[in-house]
Amino acid sequence: MDSGGKSEIEPTTTEESPLLQNPNPRSSVKTKVPEVEIHLYRAGKGPAEVLRSALGGWDQDRLEVQDLLDRHGLKSLHAFSPGSGRGAPIRFNARNGRSLLPYKDGSVIYVDGEPKDSLVQPITKIIVGIAMLSLLVAILVREVPDRFNISKLTGDKFPPWVIACVVILFTRLRKRTKSLLKKFGW
Repeated sequence: MDSGGKSEIEPTTTEESPLLQNPNPRSSVKTKVPEVEIHLYRAGKGPAEVLRSALGGWDQDRLEVQDLLDRHGLKSLHAFSPGSGRGAPIRFNARNGRSLLPYKDGSVIYVDGEPKDSLVQPITKIIVGIAMLSLLVAILVREVPDRFNISKLTGDKFPPWVIACVVILFTRLRKRTKSLLKKFGW
């Protein structure tokens, strides 16, 4: 077994063939993701936020518009110039949410976003309006007429303005959730 004074297996390390050793463990290959700097205005006021966004798509030159809309609670984006104001809307593909126009890496983009409509604001306006009318009727008329107190549906003493509020609220919610229901296949 011992031929020539050597043992059976001897580990050998040569500089020519390091098997599993990385001679420079800190260096690695990194590709730079193309980015743009976005100055986001809200309804012409701002800039509300300055952010960096990665470009997507096959050629890595499309702005991820749908992500921006969802992340910042906006319903639309428009090109913007601080001097002259809002410009053309930024169009995007409905399937993938990316802009139709390409952007260069390192570009600075000024956009103006239109905030989504709040559900609370119109409801509070409706409720305040109905409360003002009810208060006006209560002040002008000494006695509240029976038709304001009795509901014909139930026969109980139930103010119909509450039913009116519920109907208005239901129709507003139905209009808002129509697109949501279509998204989930209803």
